[in-house]
Amino acid sequence: MILIKKKEYVMIKKMAIVLMSAVIGTSLYAGNYDAGTKGFLGIELGAGTVQAERLNDFNHEGSAVEYGIRFGAQSQEWRATFAFDYFDSSSDDQNVEKGLFMIDYFLLNRNGIRPFVGANTGLINYESTGVDATDFIYGGQVGVIVNVLDSMDLDLSYRYSLSGSTQVNNLGSIVFGLNYLY
Repeated sequence: MILIKKKEYVMIKKMAIVLMSAVIGTSLYAGNYDAGTKGFLGIELGAGTVQAERLNDFNHEGSAVEYGIRFGAQSQEWRATFAFDYFDSSSDDQNVEKGLFMIDYFLLNRNGIRPFVGANTGLINYESTGVDATDFIYGGQVGVIVNVLDSMDLDLSYRYSLSGSTQVNNLGSIVFGLNYLY
């Protein structure tokens, strides 16, 4: 009989959540793919916070500017996004790289303004003095997209993610994005 340690079980559970999110996201788009679905490339800039272990401070909260790139596809009802962000708080020695997969549902569409709610899952790498942790993260986001041109959207959102790592508790970000639709 194979025994699985608790830490390995938690990692398997997290991997299952990530894979399930990817399958659900791609299934939603496969079923809804039509001429109205558009791909997009974008950039994002935000104010981020991370609550994590640093030196001998086990509950340190740091904040800094974060920036990144994103790409994905969206229809009138859904959006799937892959985003890669970088957060560097050199004043308190914290560095975070994130890779996220996000699914958003548009609540309504009025005059090119679309509020949304969504879920995210991904991978984080956190570094600080004496700490180098990589783990899965998961959470949610809310925001609004404003269509300014036929080929350009502006995006404002708040993202909150939890980590299974013992070194990283949570991350929060207010993010402004600019997307080129094709």
